[in-house]
Amino acid sequence: MSHTQALCRFLADLAYAQLPEPVLARTEDLYLDWLASALASQGAHPIPLFERYAQKMGPSSGPAQVIVTGGSSSAYFAALVNGASSHLVEQDDLHNSSVLHPATVVFPAALAAAQDLGKSGRDLLLASVAGYEAGIRIGEFMGRSHYRIFHTTATVGTLAAAVAVGKLLDFNEEQFINLLGSAGTQAAGLWEFLRDAADSKQLHTAKAAADGLLAAYLTADGLTGARNILEGDQGLAAGMSKDAEPSKLSADLGRRWALLETSFKFHASCRHTHPAADALLEVMQREGLGAADIAHVETRVHQGAIDVLGRVTVPTSVHQAKFSMGTVLGLIAVHGKAGLTEFHQWALSDPAVSAFRDNVSMALDAEVDGAYPQRWLGRVLVSTVDGRSLHGAIDEPKGDPGNTLSRAELADKFQRLTQFSGARSPAQAHALIDKVWNLRNAASMAHWL
Repeated sequence: MSHTQALCRFLADLAYAQLPEPVLARTEDLYLDWLASALASQGAHPIPLFERYAQKMGPSSGPAQVIVTGGSSSAYFAALVNGASSHLVEQDDLHNSSVLHPATVVFPAALAAAQDLGKSGRDLLLASVAGYEAGIRIGEFMGRSHYRIFHTTATVGTLAAAVAVGKLLDFNEEQFINLLGSAGTQAAGLWEFLRDAADSKQLHTAKAAADGLLAAYLTADGLTGARNILEGDQGLAAGMSKDAEPSKLSADLGRRWALLETSFKFHASCRHTHPAADALLEVMQREGLGAADIAHVETRVHQGAIDVLGRVTVPTSVHQAKFSMGTVLGLIAVHGKAGLTEFHQWALSDPAVSAFRDNVSMALDAEVDGAYPQRWLGRVLVSTVDGRSLHGAIDEPKGDPGNTLSRAELADKFQRLTQFSGARSPAQAHALIDKVWNLRNAASMAHWL
């Protein structure tokens, strides 16, 4: 049996009764966090473009809800818009060792299909776990080399979304094999957009969610796909990786719940900036420093951070600023936070932030690079105006599994994100939070929002 076959057999056999309570609770937490990210993008460019496209090309209403508009459409177009909207504000989750943002591709596809198929909250949770477990393992299988050129959430995300919908359709092992073939042949997404402050990142997740759903629905109707799309000579790894490890596809299935390893985002920026941001905060709080006391910050980073963040020198949009190490650290130093409000008010317009940005550098660190991607270490060397050299070190950034957000902190984040966009009042947000943490008891996901 190949590793792909073993993975597909696990997915076909997975049942709700097998899910441990911590996995179910964590999935509800991840769903809440995803929903907050989607609602936070309401009205923000480029999400209305996706909304208008769905309105033009799809039905005027349908069984699946479009989160940011409160309207509805077909499952395909709801997944498309919801996939785009939940990846804009850079607050959605990340799994470290796969470098995959699972929520923004799994939940849009799973929710749209669950509403279309009349499934329950338990069905949605089971399907989401399947999507996370498959997506994370496929991301790990693809290796570090894949991420240097390809946006893993776009490529692998297509397969993760497809698996979630396939589980809602109750696929057997053979159907999952065909499903991966049809999803994998659509996998795409390149990092080049970062240089131009382009909007492609939202297109990536929109297409991953929608195309994963497309592959599942066509598979259910009899479409066949490549049987060895992951490990084959002309498959995903052959074309998109130099260091793929097939054993990662099937390692510890049913024993290791990879979903539990997913991190929540604390800062509203690319996750590669978080370790250094937390390390700088640690130094400033420990030494009682202000931004004016700091002459230079050298961040010690892994190669993946240089590959992604090194493309941005002087950001020209708020979204691009979230991929600028200097801007993120400038907001931390000058304003004490790098949240949505700080980015929109100060990232591009505050001279103090810009000045600080120009005094931040990145350097490859052997320890940090050796730990990545399993662990994202934060290391900084802070040079002060009065001539001191101060070291900061964080081994688990805020939001990592060992330093996670509590349910109270997740509820606070939900309130902050929904109030930022005006998508929900505090009372409405509170009611929605309670509803999410009762997701397993929802008899039907239809009209759930």
